[in-house]
Amino acid sequence: MQMCVCVCVCVCVCVVCFQGSSTKDYFLHGALQSLERYFYLIVFNAYLHEQYPLAFACNFSQWLCSNAWIYRLLSCMNQSELRAPADLVTKGARVLVADEYLAPDVLSTIKEMKVANFRRVPKMSIYGMAQPTSEAASVVLAYLCDEKRKHSSVLWVNLQDELLLEANNQIFSPREPTRVEQCIRVCSAQPEDIQSLEASLKAQLLASQQWLEVTLEQEKQMKMIKSCSTVQEIFNQLKSSHHALQYRRIPFPECSAPSEEGFDQLLDVMKATLAEDSLSAFVFNCSNGKARTTTAMVIATLTLWHFNGFPEFCEDEIVSVPDAKYTKGEFEVVMKLVRLLPDGQRMKREVDAALDSVSETMTPLHYHLREIIICTYRQIRSCKSDAELLALQALLYLERYIYLILYNSYLHLEKRDSWRRPFSVWMQQVAAPAGVYELLNQLGFSEFEDLRDSTLCRLRRRWLQQNRHGLPFRGELI
Repeated sequence: MQMCVCVCVCVCVCVVCFQGSSTKDYFLHGALQSLERYFYLIVFNAYLHEQYPLAFACNFSQWLCSNAWIYRLLSCMNQSELRAPADLVTKGARVLVADEYLAPDVLSTIKEMKVANFRRVPKMSIYGMAQPTSEAASVVLAYLCDEKRKHSSVLWVNLQDELLLEANNQIFSPREPTRVEQCIRVCSAQPEDIQSLEASLKAQLLASQQWLEVTLEQEKQMKMIKSCSTVQEIFNQLKSSHHALQYRRIPFPECSAPSEEGFDQLLDVMKATLAEDSLSAFVFNCSNGKARTTTAMVIATLTLWHFNGFPEFCEDEIVSVPDAKYTKGEFEVVMKLVRLLPDGQRMKREVDAALDSVSETMTPLHYHLREIIICTYRQIRSCKSDAELLALQALLYLERYIYLILYNSYLHLEKRDSWRRPFSVWMQQVAAPAGVYELLNQLGFSEFEDLRDSTLCRLRRRWLQQNRHGLPFRGELI
């Protein structure tokens, strides 16, 4: 299996940089198709080597499904953003968009905490918010360490997978001028890669000394960048006054479940923090404090419950409202998973309790994972122009819910060994043979539609689509 990774990583495809993004996009599409074909030839050869001694006990499709990491690798072939020039903003190809435009303060916390959508999981030391400025981060840390809360240490996790800078005391992200609402993901990058790109962008902005177009909450303006810091620099400076502060960047995708390695990274850093201080505060932020932050807060809630003990859960109320069954997460594919897992009903019930706990303070945000799954699916029929995008989003939200249940099952089953086996390895060694990836390879709303009519129910198609952003090609295909 190692040959798949080694050869694929070493492949380098050159894309001719003609004038005009449509021409470059055409050649990029062709290059990716050729690379995918080459990729599958190597993978198929690996399958032949492994299965020949076993008399081909499983066919190629089944083998691929049981090695779902191959689909993860395939979905991240386009890493061109790692080579995008740092001068795209100063040359006008991209614009800076302020977080105040991207992250409305629905919870009205800016006045007190200086950051949008600040909140806490009730009775737990878990906090979430939008991306803070240096001033806001300082206010939050002072709040956490005051006489009332008395947190002696803080783990702060930034979940963003796009470039960020604080310029003129505001947080900005580079965006395409015609698609300012759409983030530009740095796909499958290590935190160090993102931080290096942010440092290059900062240097370019400060060196240019020119007026740049920026998008603020209500309008576009021309701004001269006089001061600029990366997020890493902000937290490095804060550490000088808060010595027990730990800062980590663990990129999470916007709509879909974190990768198996993403769960590993978050669990590892929480375990290390709790080993040092069992009363540490855990702080999470994404761009708006909504989807990714909620997911990380649920993961942290489940993890702390396994360390400190589970609270008592109330019995489910009988709710008489439209889609009540589905707002409780009782989709057919979810119930199949429940029957597949040891004590599956309990695994789901604990995840539901964590979701309810995290979302208790979030009613104005209108974001509750179980509810947003069915709400997004119901929008498909009324929004014909965005039907495919909504179908993909609904499936990704559903997949996220399933991964949370799987993660909770992992925490229960591996607790005796102190979770020495990572979640990613457990998924490969335990969940895959049990048929979990086969379930994920038939993901859909079978109670409403025939899954044979949708290609997005397949892992390969779904994971490929989630990383196809449709933005102009700006970097180099590596």
